[in-house]
Formats: sequence, structure tokens, C-alpha cells
Amino acid sequence: MINTIIFDFGDIFINIDFKAMEDAMKSLGLTAWNDDLDKLNYKFEKGKISEQDFLKGIQKYIPQASLEEIKTAWSKVLIDFPLYRLEFLQNLSHSYQLFLLSNTDAIHVEQFENMVGESFSRDFYQCFEKVYFSFEIGQRKPEPEAFNYIINKHELQVKRTLFVDDKKANTDVAESLGFKVWNLQVGEEDVVDLFDKKIIPL
Repeated sequence: MINTIIFDFGDIFINIDFKAMEDAMKSLGLTAWNDDLDKLNYKFEKGKISEQDFLKGIQKYIPQASLEEIKTAWSKVLIDFPLYRLEFLQNLSHSYQLFLLSNTDAIHVEQFENMVGESFSRDFYQCFEKVYFSFEIGQRKPEPEAFNYIINKHELQVKRTLFVDDKKANTDVAESLGFKVWNLQVGEEDVVDLFDKKIIPL
């Protein structure tokens, strides 16, 4: 019987749109996202570099853009957080031990909190026993270390833990570690379908 659920954040609770971010970067003069920028992003998501160094790393490819313009463009990936998902999560928190495990960075967390407001973000965070952002713990999915970090911190029984994520690479690793998983299909499924999908029996 499942007693613990670990959730991803982007496209599970908050809707994201990578094309909106890419279009905003292109409007600043970036011709294309590349491997170097991917590596830069991974470092930032693992807290290995500062916000300033991250933004300056992007600025090398669009020197005519200011750091503030780049930060604004980077934040365009976050769209909205429907209230019904928060209400679902609040109800769920009465019956299960919940955790958040998200590959994210300081800029996007700041943007999320500003976008939804202090009360909403506080209500969201309070649903979880603990919130784990990759930039704070220095671990990033699908690295097994990211999952083991939570397992060891909270002595979780993986066979009684469900992991929910929209990225198959992440759910594949979680499944290999013994978790029950739901690889949620964005646009076709919603996290509030958890019980309808028989992921967890009522």
C-alpha cells in the first residue's frame, strides 16, 4: 500500500512552456539553444554556479541583451498554476506523506513565488513534508543520487512510495530503484487524475 508520494513540479503542478522561453531568448538575439547552454543550465540547476554567472554565460551568446532582460526571458517558461491542483494537493496531504523533487533553479523558484504570491506559495509548500529543489541539494534527476538523497534522509520504503514525473528518463530510474511510478503524459493527463487512473487505489 502506497503511503508516500514524491512529485515533480514543472508540468505536474505548474504549467510550463519551453517554447515561450526560447522565443523570448530569440527576441533578444539568441539564434539557437545549444549544448554549451544545456551544460550551463545543468550547473545552475545543481547550484554549482551563481545566478550572475549563469546569466553572464547566456549573455556571451547575446551580448546586446542586459542580464535583467535575459533573466526575464528565462522566466517566461513558467505559465500558470491552476488553483484546482493546489486544492487537490491539500486534500491529498491529509492521507499521504508528500515530497517535492524538482530540477529547478533559483530564478524559477523566485519567479514562481512572485507569480502566485506569498499566500499561494506558502499553502503549496505546506502540503509537503519537505521540498527538494535540485539547486539546493546539488543533485538532479535522473541521477540516482537525487532519489537516494530523499530515501536516506527520510528512511523511505521505496515499495510503498509513488514517484510522479512527466519525464520518462526520471520515472525509469525511479522504477529501477524500486519505486512505483506514474509517467504523466502532459496534455493528456492531469495530476488530479491520480485516483481515476488507478495509480493509487481508492
